[in-house]
Amino acid sequence: MITYHIMTEPEKELIASWNYTGDYEIYNMPSYQEQKAQGVGLGDPVCATNYYSYYDGDTLIGFTNILEETSEVFIGIGVTPDLCGRGYGQNILRIAYEISKTHYPDKPLYLEVRAWNQRAIECYKKAGFTPDGDVFEQKTMLGTGQFLRMVKE
Repeated sequence: MITYHIMTEPEKELIASWNYTGDYEIYNMPSYQEQKAQGVGLGDPVCATNYYSYYDGDTLIGFTNILEETSEVFIGIGVTPDLCGRGYGQNILRIAYEISKTHYPDKPLYLEVRAWNQRAIECYKKAGFTPDGDVFEQKTMLGTGQFLRMVKE
């Protein structure tokens, strides 16, 4: 059974140290200390309660960032590198959708995914997200790239 809670400081340290390989290296984050010093990502104090950690038993399987915006809710997701491709992303997104609907019942949920990341796009589709518009260019903390926006009502 998957459980979740607001992310703790030790979990932020651990998640920031995750090491993705190959094409997925783009998702490797700066250290938590660097993020805190810059006030970005996991280190943004304004967003501290937006981050949730997800567990399967005692195993940290991933996290989400659930951020309310004016007319919708943004979600960011990460899965523990050695657990990618095992269905955890879909389960995390289903739970995150419920969290979002509890806190922001009238707002749709959206995410942005790198357009080349077919593994993630398929995961998001299986979790009920659909593409919304054309691919666009965007600069992020982890680099500039082509992104696809996906939504779930």
